[in-house]
Amino acid sequence: MTLIEALSGISGILVTPFDAHDQILPARLGPIIARCVGAGVDALTVNGNTSEFYGLTVTEAERMQAEVPALVAGRARIIAGIGRSVTEAVRLAARAKADGADAVMIHQPPDPFASPRGVADYVRRVAEAAALPVVLYLRNAAIGPDAVAALCGLPGVVAVKWANPDLMALARAIRAAPHIRFVCGLAEPWAPPMTALGAQGFTSGLINLAPERSVAILTALRAGDMPRANALIAEIGAFEALRAEEQNGANVSVVKAALALIGEDVGHARPPASWPLAPDSLARLRELVAGWRAG
Repeated sequence: MTLIEALSGISGILVTPFDAHDQILPARLGPIIARCVGAGVDALTVNGNTSEFYGLTVTEAERMQAEVPALVAGRARIIAGIGRSVTEAVRLAARAKADGADAVMIHQPPDPFASPRGVADYVRRVAEAAALPVVLYLRNAAIGPDAVAALCGLPGVVAVKWANPDLMALARAIRAAPHIRFVCGLAEPWAPPMTALGAQGFTSGLINLAPERSVAILTALRAGDMPRANALIAEIGAFEALRAEEQNGANVSVVKAALALIGEDVGHARPPASWPLAPDSLARLRELVAGWRAG
């Protein structure tokens, strides 16, 4: 399977495991990776948002990028999340190919004073250091279609993960860069409307726990069976609602707590994420996970 084909499927975002002493433990991803590969997830991302990228030190991010490809062992495409200051981003990107990544995903800089022109310079420097295909992770629709077109015209850029709910802005962006593959960057619930506009595939944190559910949604979307896709998305609605609690601060926490409930301890979620889950939320999650496993 080509990289573009893999990106047009499910881009699974792996959690970052921690031990009781707050040290990263990449090897604990073994069962999660095996489950994803068995279900048919073709692309796995290390150092994405569900990986708590901004909660890691750059040294920890380097270690995750270095060790996860060996755990995957060629069974899926590896996308390395790249970001932070331009110096740190270049540092990560420069070693991504040697570490075993198939592409880099450049996080949109969170700097409050980032300009469209400055972001283009940032992407250009990271892409040159990586010498790999580039996926842009765009969260700010306000940059406009002209800026999107400029970014997509940079050497190496092959895809955009669109992580903004402004669907009209997505439509304009797709028209501005028709040669680029657009991917739904807001996970399963937003995949149907973005697919209808021309995006292909979606990102997912659910894959850490239940990749078969994500794959079933993708299969329905590819078949053009929107009623089936929406019904399957409704089945994960309670899970996604829990992740959205506390201003999305429970996003990773719910995934990690759910993994603990099935006997796969990947540790806590670091601040500023919410941890531990509120007692009521944990009780609802426990009931939900038990129902999924029983079904």
